[in-house]
Amino acid sequence: MVVKEALVVCSDKSLNAGITVWDMETGDHLLHIPTCASQTHGLFCLRNHFLVASQVQKQGSVCGGAIFIWPINKPQAPLRNYTIEVIGPICCTKDSLYLAGGTSTGNAHVWEVSSGRMVKSWRAHMKSIKCMTFSSDNSLLISGSSDGEIRVWSTISLLDVADCQSVPSFFHSWLEHHSSVTGLLSTSNCVLVTSSLDGTCKIWEMISGTLRRTQVFSQAITAITLDSEEQFLYFGSVDGRIFVNTLHGGLQEENVVHSEEQCLVVLNGHKCSVTALSVSISGLFLISASEDCTACLWDVKSWVVIRTFNHSKGRITNILVIPQSLLLPIMEKHKKGSYHPRVSTLDKYPQPESSSGEFIAHLPTYCSIEDDHIKSGFQSHNTMNQQIMDLEQERTPEALQMKVDTSVEKRVWATGMAKDMTDMNKHLRSRLLDLMQSRLSCELGYSTTEKRRKFGASSSGLSGEEHREFLT
Repeated sequence: MVVKEALVVCSDKSLNAGITVWDMETGDHLLHIPTCASQTHGLFCLRNHFLVASQVQKQGSVCGGAIFIWPINKPQAPLRNYTIEVIGPICCTKDSLYLAGGTSTGNAHVWEVSSGRMVKSWRAHMKSIKCMTFSSDNSLLISGSSDGEIRVWSTISLLDVADCQSVPSFFHSWLEHHSSVTGLLSTSNCVLVTSSLDGTCKIWEMISGTLRRTQVFSQAITAITLDSEEQFLYFGSVDGRIFVNTLHGGLQEENVVHSEEQCLVVLNGHKCSVTALSVSISGLFLISASEDCTACLWDVKSWVVIRTFNHSKGRITNILVIPQSLLLPIMEKHKKGSYHPRVSTLDKYPQPESSSGEFIAHLPTYCSIEDDHIKSGFQSHNTMNQQIMDLEQERTPEALQMKVDTSVEKRVWATGMAKDMTDMNKHLRSRLLDLMQSRLSCELGYSTTEKRRKFGASSSGLSGEEHREFLT
């Protein structure tokens, strides 16, 4: 069955530009979500139910930042989350339990999505954070800054609820890039791809920290993406060209250098710098966005542009590909008894787990736009207090649903953590066995050499029978 896909784009020009959604097959305009202006790496889809975008700071504003969350299938106002600092790049774990964001001051923050609690806030870099991503197994958080430094953090260390403001130790720190980091890609086999304005892309082994390959270009690289099969890499450059190369070539040796001429294909379709790249869900198309206010849809077999989307509201900074079915309203008859994810207002400051309240505010995503009685219920202060009391005393179906949701999410988190700990334990046991075997081999070698030395020194005064006794 062919899945119809939709292209989601946004700009950083102004809040009036909003989010635009097109039908990828026909090019028809499907949806416009107002009030959004997000910088590169500032937009993602959460749990296939929400669009999440960090907002650029208004010119002349001295207040903090904001993260907006929209339910995809409901035409309603976003959940507005206000942060102490302006958040630039954002990302979430693959299970959508945690959201991370970076700032221009080098600070990083991690929130629990369901409760909105800020579980960690720390100084991650000395310079502005430009991009962030979680590893495919959620065990690592990777961040890149404007000075070219890349740091790898253990997710477990970031979830230390005992001290949410402590500074965690990074797992790796790489300084091989000489200019701002522009892209981070994590693969299923613990390989990390990084790009920079210094005109290089580097491929690392995340566990060992080994640099396997460096791809050198004549122009700054501004965007990268990977196909769904993790076979081909796409590099967007500042001059509008897109380069295509294989991912695994040259990974058997350390720090292999490939030149621009070794790329498989070079695509020319934009007049200005490439700002974002993505691959369709089907894997049949490559989508590229540029500062020339266009997005191009490429056929990956013929490498021909089959459609161009014009974005008159400014340059495109982010692109997403989602199934069109996510845009359809949830039918009322299917809502009851089904599991729905929820999101909460994000904390502005770190909150220790012990001080967080039992009541969790959440976005009323699953109430239809026609449910005016729910909206009107919040107009009265007394009514609001009564509803809060009902929730806290678990006297409403919503409270029970929230309790079930929390239980399910905690079980998913615990299962994922147990798997991660098991994998880490297997890895450590394997390393320990290797070290023990190496040490044993060295000791046996030393013992044999010492015995031969002693035997050689005394062989001149021993008979044949004494020789044999000495060796035994």
